[in-house]
Amino acid sequence: MPSSDKKLRTGYTTGTCASAAAKAGIRFLLTGKRAAAVDTPLPDGNRLAVPIERLDSEGPLARVTVIKDGGDDPDATHGAEIQAVVGLHDMAEPLSVLVEGGRGVGRVTLPGLPVPVGEAAINPAPRAQIERAVLEGAEGLEAGVVSVLVEVPEGEALAHRTMNLRLGIVGGISILGTHGIVKPYSHDSWKASIAEALDVARAQGLDHVVFTTGRRSEKFYLEQFPETPKLAMVQAADFFEFSMRSAAEKGFGSVSWALFFGKLVKHAQGLAYTHAKTHPVDFGLLAGLCAEAGAASDLLPSIEKANTARQVLEMFKGGEILPPLLSLLKKKACAAARGFAGREIDVRYVVFDFDASELTSRN
Repeated sequence: MPSSDKKLRTGYTTGTCASAAAKAGIRFLLTGKRAAAVDTPLPDGNRLAVPIERLDSEGPLARVTVIKDGGDDPDATHGAEIQAVVGLHDMAEPLSVLVEGGRGVGRVTLPGLPVPVGEAAINPAPRAQIERAVLEGAEGLEAGVVSVLVEVPEGEALAHRTMNLRLGIVGGISILGTHGIVKPYSHDSWKASIAEALDVARAQGLDHVVFTTGRRSEKFYLEQFPETPKLAMVQAADFFEFSMRSAAEKGFGSVSWALFFGKLVKHAQGLAYTHAKTHPVDFGLLAGLCAEAGAASDLLPSIEKANTARQVLEMFKGGEILPPLLSLLKKKACAAARGFAGREIDVRYVVFDFDASELTSRN
């Protein structure tokens, strides 16, 4: 994470982009006016002025483009064009808004997501946001169907940088945004992705899920256990408590964690969140466990003053102390995991070294 002394710039979601584009589009069709920016409603009741990149008239339709601005968040869709193709039809019908996804917007192929199978991956909150924005832009209109086709020209390529394919969303990105704005390095989006991955896995009948702390631990786990369904793999990152609580709430019977030694120590500490900069290793606790595992007393000061958990690992790798130490750490980590789950649940740990080999608690 960046230094906390720098004020980070917020951005806005794909849902907000589509809402602004749709509102600008219906206003143009009704008045002929082109807006430089649009006062856009957000799902949480706030509002935001969103710049319009361009507006193209396509016969009876208006195609409006907004550039996604993720602020200072490392967002895969930052800088992407989010478009709304807006039309007005069936003027004898009661006023309504029809939202659909087109090019570059994914389609849902697996159950468990908040969008039914077969529909465009436009989540309920941004869908309602788009509808509200259109109705604001159509103020005074009493009849007719306003059609909004959301498109993302680079969406199919961008989707490969997201978790969409694993979640069964094919052909493009999702239109997201619970709050309408993007908070840099916010935990909300990552937690949402964990929850969605668990929902999809459960909907497929899986009872066991494998939490990993990143791409590397996931890769190492799949190399060692290639029979594992891809849908069972969930990148939980630093969200120990949230992941365990969510797995328990969604009814999973067993959980595995694939991680490295340092994260195992933090799980053993019972840290709800395990980020390196904000939640450090407790080297005093680690020294005590090393002593319990049989480490010589003259090594304990070095352990307590170590800079990293990896430094401690290197002290015992290949020796007799490491297996019982790992066993103690796993026991504490499992207890913490079940505590966060709030119920009895089978928890296992697979701990890797950086060369992909498994560190075992067996001699």
